[in-house]
Amino acid sequence: MIVEKGETVINCLAYIDLNAVRAGIVKRPEDYRWCSIGHHVQTGNRDGFLSLDFGLMEFGVESAERLQKYREFLYHAGSVKKRGKAAISARVFQSEKEKNFELDRSRRFMSRTRYFTDSGIIGSKAFVIGTYDVFKDRLYGNRERVPRQVKGLDGMYSMKRLREA
Repeated sequence: MIVEKGETVINCLAYIDLNAVRAGIVKRPEDYRWCSIGHHVQTGNRDGFLSLDFGLMEFGVESAERLQKYREFLYHAGSVKKRGKAAISARVFQSEKEKNFELDRSRRFMSRTRYFTDSGIIGSKAFVIGTYDVFKDRLYGNRERVPRQVKGLDGMYSMKRLREA
């Protein structure tokens, strides 16, 4: 789909990002792993896979504010009840509104760690290495893994790469 105006882009994105909420799968749009807002929040938009425009560039919204402003738009749109569809609850909406629709470091960290599978070990470097050594014969893959520091959290390491979004 090719659209010209930012207002059309932001409405199309919101429609897609709210599908999991409307279906009752999640309470917050970014909690759904397979949508664009979920990708932005959970992976920090790994490898620049998605545009950071959100249809807001033509409205003069600076790059650093776009995720917050898009979340604000998304929560307003998602809290509108539609017949037969789930919506963002008033409690969840109010909670996000009180935070000015910004994600703090702890929420970003929780989102980045939500879908761990093999080798989901988080802690000090010594803890990660020791725990990995205990379980490495049960994990998939044949290469030796090295713990990486979690960006934005001093002294925290993981076997997975958790980017600061």
